[in-house]
Amino acid sequence: MNEKIRVIVAGGGTAGWLTAYSLVKRLGNVLDITLVESDQVGTVGVGEATVPTINRFHQLFGIDEREFMLATQATFKFGIVFDNWGAQGETYAHTFGEIGQSNWMVDFIQYWLEARANGFGGNLEDYSLELKAAKAGKFAKAVGDTPLTYAFHMDATAYADFLRQQSESLGVRRVEGTINEVAVDPQTGNIQSLELEKNKQVAGDFFIDCTGFRSLLIGGALDVEFEDWSHWLAADRALAVQTTSTEPPPPYTRAIAHSCGWQWKIPLQNRTGNGLVYSSRFCSDDDAHATLLGNITGETITEPAPLKFKTGRRRNAWHKNCVAIGLSSGFIEPLESTSIHLIDTALVRLMRLFPFAGEVAPLAKQFNDETQREWEAVRDFSILHYKQTQRDDSELWNYYRTMDIPDSLAHRMELFKEHGYAWSDSANFFRAHSWIQVMIGQGLLPKNCHGASRILTPEALKQELEKLSTLVNQNLSKLPDHNDFIKQYCSAKS
Repeated sequence: MNEKIRVIVAGGGTAGWLTAYSLVKRLGNVLDITLVESDQVGTVGVGEATVPTINRFHQLFGIDEREFMLATQATFKFGIVFDNWGAQGETYAHTFGEIGQSNWMVDFIQYWLEARANGFGGNLEDYSLELKAAKAGKFAKAVGDTPLTYAFHMDATAYADFLRQQSESLGVRRVEGTINEVAVDPQTGNIQSLELEKNKQVAGDFFIDCTGFRSLLIGGALDVEFEDWSHWLAADRALAVQTTSTEPPPPYTRAIAHSCGWQWKIPLQNRTGNGLVYSSRFCSDDDAHATLLGNITGETITEPAPLKFKTGRRRNAWHKNCVAIGLSSGFIEPLESTSIHLIDTALVRLMRLFPFAGEVAPLAKQFNDETQREWEAVRDFSILHYKQTQRDDSELWNYYRTMDIPDSLAHRMELFKEHGYAWSDSANFFRAHSWIQVMIGQGLLPKNCHGASRILTPEALKQELEKLSTLVNQNLSKLPDHNDFIKQYCSAKS
């Protein structure tokens, strides 16, 4: 009988316990999993907002949605409402559901553009149930047999605790201790063990770095290069504070742009998470503190907690016998709530490519190639929000509006500007409808549209669009209030 492979997870928090839980849940019969963390080392607690891929991940790994929501005081989320991004005083929403009805040749946006050219068609939100429901404060998991596309807001610290309980019940061993040194074999370059305080040693065969921004294994011991993206995403600071809730939780995150950066507002069942993301190049810590506290509602529950970071990624998330998961592999600011998504996809990728036997290098190369494509796609989508702005009220926004951008993003924006063309690809979580909502929401309107949009006469096109918008309104009327749905769904009797 083959011995189990010894997997050592370095670090706890959301990344560490998601890693431990996922591996033991699906590969616990062939892996021996130990997680090392110290009560003296705090966690960042990022990821209070999520994207819809978390639903699929929970399904794959047997996480009960009601139990999760009760444990983390979660609320539902249809998307993000952006205030003051394209221009001051303007608001738009990026929601997760499809907009209208597309076909194999053209996206719905092409028909909408043709309608607008003929003087009708209304707004994009007229054709998106998730978008209209978000603004109306309504929620349901489905309308009839048609599921709606949603994510969650949650207490990230409580999520890690919830995952820890699940992991330990399945056999994950937790070792308490601060990592003082990472022992590396001088011949192979592989990590051999973690050296802890009081002469404790944790040896393993395969190591997963979940040590956050410190990146003790992949960055420290193995010296994997960090690719800096701060010339595109200049923010390197955040302040986070919790407040009491002053209104029922809406089913969306808010991202409010200020002259010095942007503010998040994340509604939970029991409180509201707030924060300000800013760049030390353009804003002092004192000004950021004043901006945040001057733009929150409710009583503060915590003192504003500072966070320093650098946007970018490790050039190789897998090197030798170590894989970095979460913040140790890189960071893209929380603008589109992708932190936990990138953890989840990395874990699924790792399990598909796990090195049970044979040569490791080809597996690592595939993992790194896929990771690079995914991270660059998320990077480009985040940069879009900053580049596509008309704001000129501060040094920060002038920098973003005029900066050079990656060729991959410039190509996307040019295609949309000239032809209204947006596309989805396998490397990119954000589908065409996401790119369309942000580009149009921030003022990038196409000059031309596809000829297929003129196959219908204007009168016939108007009738079809009216049918779609009527259906959206009919379905909207069937949805309950978001807060009422949560109370019923998370009640003890459920």
